[in-house]
Amino acid sequence: MSEGLAALAAMDRRLGAVIERAGPVPLRRREPGYQGLAEIIVAQMVSKASASAIWQRLQDEAGGGCTPEAIATLSDAQCRRIGLSRSKEATLKAAAAAVLEGVVDPQALCTMPADRSITVMTGIKGIGPWTAEVYLLFCAGHPDIFPAGDVALQSAAAHAFELDERPDQKTLREMAGDWQPWRGVAARLLWAYYATEMRRGDVSPTGD
Repeated sequence: MSEGLAALAAMDRRLGAVIERAGPVPLRRREPGYQGLAEIIVAQMVSKASASAIWQRLQDEAGGGCTPEAIATLSDAQCRRIGLSRSKEATLKAAAAAVLEGVVDPQALCTMPADRSITVMTGIKGIGPWTAEVYLLFCAGHPDIFPAGDVALQSAAAHAFELDERPDQKTLREMAGDWQPWRGVAARLLWAYYATEMRRGDVSPTGD
């Protein structure tokens, strides 16, 4: 992280000021595997507090472990008690089926080329580029992935760089191209900036 932040400051002088204002940039790694992917699916488009509460209920209903076998057997009634929308239930079960059928190996996703990994994950109905990119960032520890569709990253970039409007996904992805090969560190930096300067608290990535 330190190496990446130093490199980013050297690449783009605007990021030096962002680093100073963001404070500590947490790594926030998760174990690779189905459970890590499931936790990211749960976090799609909800607040950190809501995601944490739903995730805890999901673990409880699944018997203390979010294995693909356990998720596949959850009933609709259980999913409603957990607080899962029907679309998230369908995505979790589609991902579980892909793992159980051997179509997707969550561990192998972390070692194959990033573009290939994203293609494999987005082949599962309900998983979009944001979920796939966040999995590579947090579960694989990929240093050069940037989820440009994340609303918090877009807002942080607009605020930090004093843009007239929030950049869309295409614009932000082009902007992040200048930060290779440390785009993953840049994403973590902008999330930390968002939490410190705009929300005054922790923030979870949100997208898809």
